[in-house]
Amino acid sequence: MALLVTGGAGYIGSHMILALIEAGEQVVVLDDLSTGFNWAVHPKARLVVGDVGDEALVAQLILQHKVDSVIHLAARVIVPNSIADPLGYYLSNTVKTRALLAAVIAAGVKRFVFSSTAAVYGVSDENQVGEDARLAPASPYGSSKLMSEWMLRDAAAAQGLSYAVLRYFNVAGADPQGRAGQSTLNSTHLIKVACETALGKRSHIEIFGSDYPTPDGTCVRDYIHVSDLVAAHLDALGYLRGDGRNIVLNCGYGRGYSVLEVINMVKQVSSRDFPVTLSERRPGDPAVVVARADKIRTLLGWQPKLDDLSKIVTHALAWERKLDLH
Repeated sequence: MALLVTGGAGYIGSHMILALIEAGEQVVVLDDLSTGFNWAVHPKARLVVGDVGDEALVAQLILQHKVDSVIHLAARVIVPNSIADPLGYYLSNTVKTRALLAAVIAAGVKRFVFSSTAAVYGVSDENQVGEDARLAPASPYGSSKLMSEWMLRDAAAAQGLSYAVLRYFNVAGADPQGRAGQSTLNSTHLIKVACETALGKRSHIEIFGSDYPTPDGTCVRDYIHVSDLVAAHLDALGYLRGDGRNIVLNCGYGRGYSVLEVINMVKQVSSRDFPVTLSERRPGDPAVVVARADKIRTLLGWQPKLDDLSKIVTHALAWERKLDLH
């Protein structure tokens, strides 16, 4: 039996494939390479270039490779872009997820792990956001993911599909062994942008808003190392294989860092100073997004190993230097 991973040539996907191959899994990757890279996919995985919304292709792959579990990572993920192009995000993240689910259920796949986001919570007054918090997305990106969660919930109830929804907080860092990392061009991820600036790939870094109700006025986020995140997926898969009930879990550490704290950490780790400019707030950016992250540890036994901002930055910087070789 095999696993189908959508978006496996992307940032999180490439790390996911590494972990699955190391665990001895047979892996089929479906990716349209719009933001991913074929060189990022482990050579032992089967890469199929195609659209996750192509029901016939998905059905063919499931039948051909005897797929019994799906990890759905493919998505468009940039909040400001979703505000500028909401219909594009609803197409990529919601309509195509619906098509994928239809093919998966028709083929009798038993388990489905879904990549969701903390953006489903929107703006919260809580210091830490639990899975039971009010769902009020502040962007089409968050809404597109929440609608997909609802479709998965309802389809699973009707068809008997087992699922785990993992709501990511801010994913960062790179494989500690330097085998994979964030390679997206023109990335908006703070730690990657700061690392690029430290290495002279950008002239400066912008801070979007310095008047938020936070200790230093900049946004606070919960940064989770990408390797800890993929470990949570493996734990979720094992949980479902053990006939665990359907779950929705936050993926974060439960501690936040401000934009300024992250930038200062990049300066410290890189031993380089670089220009920082202040700009207006971006639409859809909440002041604070930090996970209440006890449930995933309790239910899955998840034990993060890289819960350290300096390690996250160190690994991200190392990958950024290595990217010049590709």
